[in-house]
Amino acid sequence: MKIASKIIKIGNSRGIRIPHLALESSGIVKDVEIQVMPGELRITPVKPKQKEAVETMQLSEQALAQDWNRLEEDEAWKDL
Repeated sequence: MKIASKIIKIGNSRGIRIPHLALESSGIVKDVEIQVMPGELRITPVKPKQKEAVETMQLSEQALAQDWNRLEEDEAWKDL
């Protein structure tokens, strides 16, 4: 199935409208992964294990940001 769609403005971002029939045919229900390649975007459903890994990575990044974005850390590393 091929579908033509226009890129639309959504706030500061851009998006496309995906017809219900296309989503239904693809089996994509909720969370997706977007792979970016030259001249191509590939949208695939996130598998349950991938979703857990992504959530864990996001939580880790938040924790690291709290640990690293402190003045004490800057002072400790400035002489190295």
